[in-house]
Amino acid sequence: METYQLRDGLVVPKVGFGTYKLNGLEGVNTMVQALSNGYRLLDSAFNYENEGAVGEAIRRSEVPRSEILVASKLPGRHHAYDEAITTIQESLLRAGLDYYDLYLIHWPNPKEDRYVEAWQALIAAQRFGLVRSIGVSNFLPEHLERLEVETGVLPVINQVELHPHFNQESQREYNAQRGILTQDWSPLGRASEILNNPVLSEIANKYDRNVGQVILRWEIQLDTLPIPKASSTMRQLANLDIFDFELTPEEMAMINGLSKPDGRLKNQDPAEYQEF
Repeated sequence: METYQLRDGLVVPKVGFGTYKLNGLEGVNTMVQALSNGYRLLDSAFNYENEGAVGEAIRRSEVPRSEILVASKLPGRHHAYDEAITTIQESLLRAGLDYYDLYLIHWPNPKEDRYVEAWQALIAAQRFGLVRSIGVSNFLPEHLERLEVETGVLPVINQVELHPHFNQESQREYNAQRGILTQDWSPLGRASEILNNPVLSEIANKYDRNVGQVILRWEIQLDTLPIPKASSTMRQLANLDIFDFELTPEEMAMINGLSKPDGRLKNQDPAEYQEF
């Protein structure tokens, strides 16, 4: 597994494992399987209601806790400073963990306008030792600029929607200029339409790969960190088997050409979207 080093020194794998909708014992078993198959970053959130399953998967896994990176996210309803601190503590209690390796603000919720307060709480949580590294999710440049101006601290990761129909070019460039790693949610698009795309299929056939592998390779070559979810061992292994081939600049351009200005899957624009 190849890695990135975050601005604060934390080393993270170039591919993580998404856990959205992996709940209960079935979710635990899927995550234990993923760890066994080589994943070392589990991405969760308070609102996924599966932090307990994530913690149980870690306890059941043969992989030592020290080798696993665990991420979770703060929901919008708890952006108030004191509530945010308590929620991070609750996240840890749910998972049965002593610390999170990564903790993110899930959405900025700009209409509520408390994301700076929430960020101050994450800074404090890191100082208290509850969290190793702190970041955000779905933050636009305007939100990141405000964090820097009002706190002097920028996140090390910004997790955003990113797939071939929405390549986030300007956001990626902004993040990179400020030493923020772009992490990709819904990296495979959550839809069969992308997986059946003829351009992607042609490239996949050339390398004797599946379309999902081509997409993930494209995202790695964009210097981003995709977090695909897969239930079967075959797909889990396939999603990691992307480090022994390389797309040409022309192929990268062909895939970038699939991006659309309105390519968001559910029109969740962080400038307006609210999640509590």
